[in-house]
Amino acid sequence: MVALNDVSFKLEGNQILENISMQVNEGGTEIILGPSGAGKSSILKVILRLWKPQNGQVIINGEDITNYSERQLLRIRRKMGIVFQGNALFDSLTVAENAAYFLKEQGIKDEQLISEQVDKTLSFINMDGTNNLYPSQLSGGMKKRVAIARAIAFEPQLLLLDEPTGGLDPINAKAIDELIKKINTQGTTVIVVTHFVHEAIFLADKLTIMNEGRIIESNSVRQLLNSKNELIQNFFYGYNYELNIKNKY
Repeated sequence: MVALNDVSFKLEGNQILENISMQVNEGGTEIILGPSGAGKSSILKVILRLWKPQNGQVIINGEDITNYSERQLLRIRRKMGIVFQGNALFDSLTVAENAAYFLKEQGIKDEQLISEQVDKTLSFINMDGTNNLYPSQLSGGMKKRVAIARAIAFEPQLLLLDEPTGGLDPINAKAIDELIKKINTQGTTVIVVTHFVHEAIFLADKLTIMNEGRIIESNSVRQLLNSKNELIQNFFYGYNYELNIKNKY
């Protein structure tokens, strides 16, 4: 589905990504975990080809899109949904209008079809009856749900989420993570960027640990929890400590 082969990217002379190789299988959930500034969000920009790497290949569905023109990339991006860190909802549009945005960008003009798809999507994310509300009337968790609705309303093959639970309280964060799992069970391939260990462990089929623009290790959660790598051990320290406390009591 998605493959990065030895990808490196520099921005204004700064090395952002270095020798990144990873593969995400169709229907899987890949979590990219690491501290702030590790280069996690940069990988999403490369996958979307918002950034063109100086070295390496970006492969989507078997196509090498590394050197595609913007016109060629339109066809590829129409199969991808993206949820940005800040939600990026349009304040002047209603919930329904926000959710319909990428449907219209896809060239769908049938208003009844758009309305039916929006209703179906809002029901899927448990936001029935909110069609006519504006973002200013929504909680943080609801705004995130609408951002997800906008990204999945056109039923993309691949969904990219950048820090989807950032700024949310634990209850809303758990609800968003459960929604992401629900989306994946519908067959959508999911890539999530996060620095929250609990979220990564809850969602991951495969977990990739990054630091300073490099992949430290990519493996199953179980294998990473037992890793001998000091950086990985430090990253999971709090999670393992909490497990030990729970087991004790």
